[in-house]
Amino acid sequence: MLRTHTCGEARASLAGKRVTLAGWVHTRRDHGELTFIDLRDRYGITQVVAHAKENPAVHAALGKVRNEWVLSVSGLVRPRPEGTKNPKLPTGDVEVAATEVEVLNESKTPPFYVNEEAEVEETLRWKYRYVDLRRERSRELMRLRHEVVDFIRNFMVERGFWEIETTYLIRSDPTGARDLVVPSRYFPGKFWALPQSPQQLKQILMVGGIDKYFQIARNFRDEDPRADRTLEHTQLDLEMSFVEKQDVMALGEELYTAIFQKFARKPLKQVPWPRMTFDEAMRRFGIDRPDLRFGMEIIDLTDVFRSSGFKVFRETIDQKGVVRAIVVPGKAKATRKEIDDWTAMAKRKGAKGLAQFGLAGNTIESQVAKFLSPEELEGIRRVSGAKEGDLVLAVADSYDVASESLGVIREHLGQALGLADTSAHYALWVHEFPLVQRTPEGGWTFAHNPFCGPLTPHDLELLDTEPEKAKSKQYDLTMDGRELGGGSIRNHTRAAQERIFAQMGVSKEEAQERFGALLDALDYGAPPHGGIAPGIDRLVMTLAGTENIREVQAFPKTQTGYDPLLDAPAAVDPKLLEELGLRVVAKPEKRP
Repeated sequence: MLRTHTCGEARASLAGKRVTLAGWVHTRRDHGELTFIDLRDRYGITQVVAHAKENPAVHAALGKVRNEWVLSVSGLVRPRPEGTKNPKLPTGDVEVAATEVEVLNESKTPPFYVNEEAEVEETLRWKYRYVDLRRERSRELMRLRHEVVDFIRNFMVERGFWEIETTYLIRSDPTGARDLVVPSRYFPGKFWALPQSPQQLKQILMVGGIDKYFQIARNFRDEDPRADRTLEHTQLDLEMSFVEKQDVMALGEELYTAIFQKFARKPLKQVPWPRMTFDEAMRRFGIDRPDLRFGMEIIDLTDVFRSSGFKVFRETIDQKGVVRAIVVPGKAKATRKEIDDWTAMAKRKGAKGLAQFGLAGNTIESQVAKFLSPEELEGIRRVSGAKEGDLVLAVADSYDVASESLGVIREHLGQALGLADTSAHYALWVHEFPLVQRTPEGGWTFAHNPFCGPLTPHDLELLDTEPEKAKSKQYDLTMDGRELGGGSIRNHTRAAQERIFAQMGVSKEEAQERFGALLDALDYGAPPHGGIAPGIDRLVMTLAGTENIREVQAFPKTQTGYDPLLDAPAAVDPKLLEELGLRVVAKPEKRP
């Protein structure tokens, strides 16, 4: 054997025994007649020593090796001399006196150090991911991910769930992001799509009587990557029959509480988890995944300005709009650049502008203060609860625009100003989401996915009169202001599902063409069912305390979706394109 033990197993209990270790040279230290190397594998590090007089051949061999060479080393385990033990290593009480060394492979000088956690440019790390994975942090993230997934599997199986793999080649029907498509050689001009989610398939499993299903599912979405989103990700996909939303939420909470109690670096702030409706989340925080680690809740100043002489505020209110605000602690003297940045954030959410009121001394400093009465200025102070040195940021617009624009600013400031309580994790369920929502063109679309069921039969009826008021059985699992997963109780009758499709402008004929497999299945005794699909990548990110989702993926792509390791995407053999009946159409060059 190339090894009898791992580099993490050399302990005092093996003293006096002969072992063979194999691994990478972590460091080498030449002390003249004594040469030391630290030999590393994924289990740990063991010190190996060779003495020029005791074994000149081995001493000479170790003198030639360099970092990241791969060795097999045989020798005797012995206690380290007094004063040389290393309490930082589990193997630090012993060393291996080498009697044989075999170089299994040499290594070029690595593009970055493995034996220290220096910052390395991301693209370089992904290009040489096989080197990066040898680094302690990267290795430990892979270990954490493995252990979390193993824990999830055991949890689900113990509760009677079957793990079933669904197909990766499905019909294209983007119900959110763009599909990633795969051409068919046997059916020229037609394509499969990679699943954005196994949504229809897991519902069909429920119709098939598989009443407790789960899988660790790969999902693919052709959307712009960001810090916590990539072209491909992994989720825990689960579905249950004969349940209501509280049943699925209870299971999800039990699982995630157990995960965080076992793997997280800090405790959960509250168990059982608090629950908040979508309407409350938007009213208080302007976002459907509020970060509860800090306050800065949105306040309503509409009544303060209802009769204002300031035209912008009064006309907005007269048109049934609102004036909403947040209090930024200690930022009364915010810089012009900060104000401009916050204003740009608000405008990206549709706001026309951002008013600022700084509390300095007995006055309120603002560019619009001259248009406001003393009573209105005092009303800002009284209703907002702002203190000396605070800054009030206000938006006058429709309720939705004012809430969402302030929500974005609040989220940004929570991080920028270090307001969040980082001593614990803040879990939250958000539920009772809208069933449908307006499109930019004035039509209707689904709020989460088109298969989500109405909260009550009355909510389905509201689609005929006041669609914007219809609520759904959607629920989201959030942690520290990050959505970890969402789910819902589904439509289990064809009539209900077709009614929601109709609201989205999808005719029965089009629905049959696009979703025929699921619709037909609903005609054959579909049980009430629902589920949830939390992301594994975001879960491990949160447990590990990293803000970059790519850190927890074995072979990540860059933020543009490029794979530096495999140099992909790349052109394919023209013969393959010919077999598939495809040709590449070059995009016209962009002119300056």
